[in-house]
Amino acid sequence: MTDLERALAAADAGLDASVARLCDFIAIPSVSTDPAHAADCRRAAGWLVGELAGIGMSASLRDTARHPMVVAHDAAGSGPHVLFYGHYDVQPPDPLDLWTTPPFEAQLLPQPNGDTWITGRGASDDKGQLLTFVEACRAWKTATGALPVRVSMLFEGEEEISSPSLGSFLDATAEELRADIVLVCDTDMWNRDIPAITTMMRGLVGEEITLTAADRDLHSGIFGNAARNALELLATVLGNIRDAQGHVTVPGFYDKVQELPEAIRATWARLPFDAAAFLGGVGLSEPAGEAGRSVLEQVWARPSFELHGLWGGFTGEGFKTVIPAQAQAKISFRLVAGQDPEAIRAAFRAHVRAALPPDVRVEFTTHGGSPATILPHDGALLHSALAGLADEWGDAAIAGTGGSIPILNAFRDRLGMDALLVGFARFDNRVHSPNEKYDLSSYHRGIRSWVRILDRFAKDHQTTG
Repeated sequence: MTDLERALAAADAGLDASVARLCDFIAIPSVSTDPAHAADCRRAAGWLVGELAGIGMSASLRDTARHPMVVAHDAAGSGPHVLFYGHYDVQPPDPLDLWTTPPFEAQLLPQPNGDTWITGRGASDDKGQLLTFVEACRAWKTATGALPVRVSMLFEGEEEISSPSLGSFLDATAEELRADIVLVCDTDMWNRDIPAITTMMRGLVGEEITLTAADRDLHSGIFGNAARNALELLATVLGNIRDAQGHVTVPGFYDKVQELPEAIRATWARLPFDAAAFLGGVGLSEPAGEAGRSVLEQVWARPSFELHGLWGGFTGEGFKTVIPAQAQAKISFRLVAGQDPEAIRAAFRAHVRAALPPDVRVEFTTHGGSPATILPHDGALLHSALAGLADEWGDAAIAGTGGSIPILNAFRDRLGMDALLVGFARFDNRVHSPNEKYDLSSYHRGIRSWVRILDRFAKDHQTTG
């Protein structure tokens, strides 16, 4: 039996214990945005330190201005040096009444297709995903006593709040953390049976808007028609950000946007993608983005505008006829290569201000921003990772994603490192939503995939010298 076969066997034999560890991890409510859970975030970081030390890694908790980092190293291997990144913080579980199982009490729910769902907040994003790598390292250590390559790990507790401490931490630890490649497990598979390496990610601009008209809420019978309704005005302004063809109307929004290269368009066209099923899976049937663009192009390669929340006035039980004096909204733009987040932010704010009458005041609150990321489509480590995935699954794809992973730019700009994004989440995992889950098959085969990828890295390095 080869070392690889022994490591795969160890991963299989240890699966039940691995799942139990994931359930323990999910039980820690490490909600980074809520100060009430600061101690839980620290507890999650400490849990990781303990698990990593338990498999023989040099692991430590590093304090930041907010939530701690976890750093671990195992330099005994040879070949490439990889830095694995993940995050232990999670989104708030709200609204709680929509959960069918407690968000921080993981459940194992058998499904009609023979798989099992591991439920709970963070099961997919990112606790289950990051543990696939940790458990792969555990399998190697159990089977052979060593890892096949040099491995470092960095886990943060602020990813869900735009990683405010990461940049300065990378600056301070650059020499310690610099490696040949960053490995990230925070993305989706291509479909249920084909994993993917993601090489294209959109950027992000997040904004909160507050409009104020009158100095108090007003009686609609006394002031109706005469008084400005802040909620109606904000709804109108934001409703006009998209036109009937799905284009964003902010001046200059598309100035730096380039068309998708034909080679990439052709690659995507060959992927087994059913646009009707993609939308049908969430109860929709018609794409709402730019007319004439494929669904894949809309979500991977075109910029977008989304309204996430709009509120003001009276929203309690019963009925109250007020004219809201104030209205608020949260919005975001997803960006593609060439778009500058701060230029888009400034253009949006100018667009809103230009649409307001003189007696309405507006305030903006920034909620983070990052440029889009395009990673190289070639390179020995990418092809080694694709081969390792294909060894386990029979096939693997190179894909894009509509989501944003701002930390990739931090690793590139501060450490000069590109990343490989290898994720085992599925589109129906309900990340950031009630009833988040991670398929047991994703977890198990994700562990086996990392076992194979690390083996490929070691062997391919020896082959190429």
